[in-house]
Amino acid sequence: MMIRHVVATAFASLMFVSAASAQTIYPIDRAEFLAGAKFDLKVEFAGEVTADKASLTINGADAAAVFGKAPELIVQEAGQPRSALLLRDVTLNKPGRYSIEAGDGATRRSVSWTVYDTGPRRAKNVILFVGDGLSPAHRVAARLLSKGIQEGRAGGKLAIDDMPQMALVSTAGSDSIITDSANAASAYATGHKAAVNAMGVYADRTSDPLDDPKVETLASLAKRKLGLSIGIVTNTEVEDATPAAVIAHTRRRAAYDDIVAQFYAAQPDVLMGGGAAYFLPKTANGRRNDDIDYLAKFRDAGYAVATNATELDAASKTGPRKLLGLFAPGNMDGVLDRRFLKGGGVAKNPDQPDLTQQVAVALDVLSKNDAGFFLMVESGLIDKYAHALDMERAVYDTIMLDNAVRQTRDWAKARGDATLILVVADHNHPNALVGTVRDDLAEGDEVPLRERIGVYERAGFPNYPAPDADGYPERVDVSRRLAIFSASLPDHYETLRPKLDGPNQPTEAGDKPGTFKANDKYKGVPGAVLRIGNLPAMMNASVHSGEDVILTAAGPGSDRVRGSLENTDVFRVMADALGLGAEAK
Repeated sequence: MMIRHVVATAFASLMFVSAASAQTIYPIDRAEFLAGAKFDLKVEFAGEVTADKASLTINGADAAAVFGKAPELIVQEAGQPRSALLLRDVTLNKPGRYSIEAGDGATRRSVSWTVYDTGPRRAKNVILFVGDGLSPAHRVAARLLSKGIQEGRAGGKLAIDDMPQMALVSTAGSDSIITDSANAASAYATGHKAAVNAMGVYADRTSDPLDDPKVETLASLAKRKLGLSIGIVTNTEVEDATPAAVIAHTRRRAAYDDIVAQFYAAQPDVLMGGGAAYFLPKTANGRRNDDIDYLAKFRDAGYAVATNATELDAASKTGPRKLLGLFAPGNMDGVLDRRFLKGGGVAKNPDQPDLTQQVAVALDVLSKNDAGFFLMVESGLIDKYAHALDMERAVYDTIMLDNAVRQTRDWAKARGDATLILVVADHNHPNALVGTVRDDLAEGDEVPLRERIGVYERAGFPNYPAPDADGYPERVDVSRRLAIFSASLPDHYETLRPKLDGPNQPTEAGDKPGTFKANDKYKGVPGAVLRIGNLPAMMNASVHSGEDVILTAAGPGSDRVRGSLENTDVFRVMADALGLGAEAK
């Protein structure tokens, strides 16, 4: 096998190093991927290997013959006495089982892959809604608040539940039973399992967060093969894990500067959310670590740019083909603050669009492409509020997600377009609805907090005001509220009351560096109780949990959504609906 010699330069530190015994092969064992999709193949050897000893075969055939180019041999990877083989941008076009074997002259390691194709295209458009951290408790609470309940029967169904197809989706990553939003969204975007903090790549042993073996995303495939338009809508920072995973390839989800650069290189047709600070250098009140003004670059590339709801409305009326909307320096504010409490960052950014407005504009822009489009919509603050034990805000943003899904289903029905719509969480939070919290007890504040929790028949029904036309009660500080608790807790003061002055901040910096303690801000609230957490002191918030999440779907291709699925199967459902593997046979 002809192998080119390369000696990699040394790095000062080796972060994100993964231990390797014998050979490590990426993609990993039992990987399943689409025929014709691009990927990088890497073999990591435990020690230095010479060209005459290194070998790599695909179903017994030399890799160079299979891919039409020889693997690159990196004799000393990152200046260390260990070698690697690397092939970038290769494809396997024939469906079937593949055995990949690598050797260093003394030991050999093999993995198996499954390459699959698809049938013909069934959907013109695919829209993936992600409720980040959306738990079943959030869904039930959203139903109770937005539809009401009487004598045990809700007054209606959520749009996210009233869909013909449903499945449970497992969420584990390649390195842990507990996933984060990066590798969870990456599984949806690529069909490959990934490690925590990684998206669009297999996390290798080098410190460089941008050199890991890449796998092609659905957005790239849809644009490259079918000429589809691509849209990304969120209410978090657009550089955050879920929206970034649609496009990005990086081992480190916090590499916001690089993610913006990758957005620019990919040129999605619609990109909307928060995170404006990472489009601007520090000299322009931004947070980039370079001098590049990406806001100007996007404008020069022909994008209409909107920085608030008024500008978004105005921009939409000009009929743009490309749109960038950045509505806050960081994350946007949730609907409870924007519409009712005016907390969080609303004072500084009072004119933020609702997710429903963002989605309506995105659909208008993307549907101008006769070839169709792929759109990812995230209600991302559900997760951030769940981390902060801020259940009321999480539930209101779940209602907002439901409103966006309902209007989108109406849009698709009115057009008669063949549009596949999927709604899913990327991971769970360990939340449970256990009853109600009562403030209507005769004893007043002297009753211990735990005695205010009504369970079973004492729970009764909550007494939130009737919801408005969009499903939101105007108040959350009522006398009988939903009791939603998390199974994962940092030290914090429990008040059993909604936070009306701004999002909850359960912890503050601890006495030792890198630790956190209960936030004294809530210590003086009448009846507040110090809850000793069950998480390490390094954790400042609740954490994700490993239960399956719910996927519901409607439209062409939704028949594949049933039973129990892996999170990587969500990619396959979308790829199959678009027929992305039909030409690879």
